[in-house]
Amino acid sequence: MAVPVNDSRRWLAAGLTVFALLAAGCSSSDDSSPAGETDTAAADVPQAIVSLSPTSTEMLYAIGAGDQVVAVDDRSDYPTDAPVTDLSGYTPNVEAILGYEPDLVVANADTGDLVAGLEQAGVETLILPAAQTLDDTYTQLEQLGAATGHVGEAAELVAQMQADIDEILAGLPERETPLTYYQELDNTFYSVTDDTYIGEIHSMLGLTSIATGSNGYPQLSAEYVLEQNPDVIFLADGQCCGVTPEVVAQRAGWEELTAVREGRVYVLDEDIASRWGPRVVDLMREVAGIVGGIPVTAPTP
Repeated sequence: MAVPVNDSRRWLAAGLTVFALLAAGCSSSDDSSPAGETDTAAADVPQAIVSLSPTSTEMLYAIGAGDQVVAVDDRSDYPTDAPVTDLSGYTPNVEAILGYEPDLVVANADTGDLVAGLEQAGVETLILPAAQTLDDTYTQLEQLGAATGHVGEAAELVAQMQADIDEILAGLPERETPLTYYQELDNTFYSVTDDTYIGEIHSMLGLTSIATGSNGYPQLSAEYVLEQNPDVIFLADGQCCGVTPEVVAQRAGWEELTAVREGRVYVLDEDIASRWGPRVVDLMREVAGIVGGIPVTAPTP
């Protein structure tokens, strides 16, 4: 099927099959060891990590493993001090990866026999596929913590994320009926259903998608959006496609949409909105601010 322009959204929409592998034999050092005694567990901690996934890169730095990262893929743009290279997570080149002499490679799919190629070279691989739920994000952070020697930091980060999210949700107004939304992934009207990672996030914030169906990322039509008349429109295609609230308002008939008339068309950072790392808290805080500003009893269209 045709998919959105942004590669991170293309990955999600295509529903690629991925394989979850756990890193073996990696654990944090024992602080109780006598001074000067060699810690065998510490010797297993990877010192040269290559990340082939923007989300994994964000997670690695968030748990304190940034100093161990020697190279990241060409899509990893956060944090800004990550060592970006021309390595690709979509078409990985094992020989190029090995040029960085890694002892751990983190990716979100076993594309192009990546795992087998690295295994032949004696390099461990940790595959962290696209999260389906917020709990998956927590689990992956903990897996990375175990694989990199940052178990405590990962646990602290998960606990802080959970506390922040609880605080965000507690500040939302109570509504008898969820607000409806349309999230635009690209300018050909691909969207998200409630049965997706981003759909779960929005549902927690009191929203329900106008998109439905077994495919979590269906392509809608302009006419369908008009018929459904969503309360809120989120644009995750500003960077890729130049879509703005002004562009939306100029579409035929869309000026009559409740979201357009009430000024409820919002541009989201498409990277944050399509990744499942720690910055999901930032996304939730932003959307919660939007939801919280909408009257509990919305004006009748």
